[in-house]
Amino acid sequence: MTYYVIYRNDERVGGPAGLFIMDVGAGKAILWDHRSRGWAFDPGLVVRFVNDYRNIDRFETVDRATAENVAVTVTGGTALPDEEGIRAMFAATSGGGGRQPFGQR
Repeated sequence: MTYYVIYRNDERVGGPAGLFIMDVGAGKAILWDHRSRGWAFDPGLVVRFVNDYRNIDRFETVDRATAENVAVTVTGGTALPDEEGIRAMFAATSGGGGRQPFGQR
């Protein structure tokens, strides 16, 4: 599992703005969707963002413990799912590249 903290700009002013979780080998990824207030499966968006040279200073890879702390901030209090829960979200997807929400409020 690779955890990415996302920032609004390359100066990282204002703290983290988002969080991506990716299983690079399987090509699966989830992110916190601010609109639906839940985790969403969207590997296409994550790959495009991470591979875009213009975003190189707008994200960093972090360990699980850091991602857990960032998740509470970014989500407004929702904890990061445990790794088993993340894998379940990955498994629940049909492999399509479209956004699929999980845990909406």
